Amino acid sequence: MKLKTNARALKGTVTVPGDKSISHRSIMFGAIAHGQTQVHHILRAEDITATIQAFQALGVKIEERGDMVCIQGRGFEGLRPARKPLNMGNSGTSMRLMSGILAGLPFETGMYGDASLSRRPMDRVAQPLTLMGAEIEGEGERFLPPLKIRGGRLKPINYQLPVASAQVKSALIFAALQTKKGQVSEIVEKELTRNHTEEMLQQFGGRLKISGKRILVPGGQRLEGQEITVPGDISSAAFWIVAALLIPESNIQLKNVGINQTRTGILDVIEAMGGQVEVAERTELSATLKVKHGALKATEISAALIPRLIDELPILALLATQAEGKTVITDAEELRIKETDRIAVVADVLQAMGANVLPTADGMIIKGKTKLHAPKKKIRTYGDHRIGMMAAVAALLVSEGEVILEGSQAISTSYPTFFDDMETLLAVGRKDEG
Repeated sequence: MKLKTNARALKGTVTVPGDKSISHRSIMFGAIAHGQTQVHHILRAEDITATIQAFQALGVKIEERGDMVCIQGRGFEGLRPARKPLNMGNSGTSMRLMSGILAGLPFETGMYGDASLSRRPMDRVAQPLTLMGAEIEGEGERFLPPLKIRGGRLKPINYQLPVASAQVKSALIFAALQTKKGQVSEIVEKELTRNHTEEMLQQFGGRLKISGKRILVPGGQRLEGQEITVPGDISSAAFWIVAALLIPESNIQLKNVGINQTRTGILDVIEAMGGQVEVAERTELSATLKVKHGALKATEISAALIPRLIDELPILALLATQAEGKTVITDAEELRIKETDRIAVVADVLQAMGANVLPTADGMIIKGKTKLHAPKKKIRTYGDHRIGMMAAVAALLVSEGEVILEGSQAISTSYPTFFDDMETLLAVGRKDEG
């Protein structure tokens, strides 16, 4: 598709879709709880559909009622064998977290995904779940999908995560819940990661103890259905935040954006770069973000900050191309096993548009400020939604020539209304200019 270019300003207000991570977990907890769970403002996207259909295949009744999703929870013991392998599409979150649930079920389940997901290693989940007693098969030493999981009676684990991964942590929490009553699993994080699973477990009446990076999860717990309202996804909001920071005269508001402290690393980076983002109308779970264009300076992004903004690094790389000085991103090797090798692909896309980006083993070195131009060839998403959205925002900075995006349908994985919201913000900007 032909992308919008030469944007004059973004103005107006949008409400970004529901948080993808929380949407996944609301379906999962609703299914393993007892009784009805109602979920409002859930993300309507392909990844979430994969999770919903997986639980329907396992015997859980899930219905859409207007803007609400209703789940008739059956508890772990109420899940039934699926008639065929579960299709997880492009969703690594679905496959990894479901592995923890399936690990305790007394039957075999297959899971597979699209070409992109089939290249993503599952060993970091498979290995600890195997230690707990599950039997897991995958392709090669790294357990590439498709997977086969034969669950059964699990034993508690004392496990230190070798990587900072909320998905692995969550899978182990789901598995630990299925150990015997009175048994306790200990999970120790390498770095603090998003804590949606821990928070939602407690919301559903579950118990766990957290001390720094140490999490204790008792087995044999019974969860009860709840009513959930999903806040907007800060990972989706990030694209408009960066666009407004970079395009002169921009002034936007983003409503109902989730502000969980394990997810707001992007706001810390923007503050360090001198960007203007005001957090207003704050509640316990969400806030309105007010963003204005302004000058930016380079910064360093590394260490404990990385897990708090891992999904925002592609768009932050674009932001860094327009900041004065040298921005250095390190400790982000996790990017290499996302939907694509995001270090290589981000560098390739931005270099093709004139940016000075040097990929490294665990991040990037970006020198700004550079003027972006139309690339000589089409930009490919490689099936990665965040690459597609980053390219679409980058194109707004191009003043001459065409920018063509190949594979734009990948954006529907997390943000089906992305281009509609872009047009809304551009249209208000044009109206104010006129």
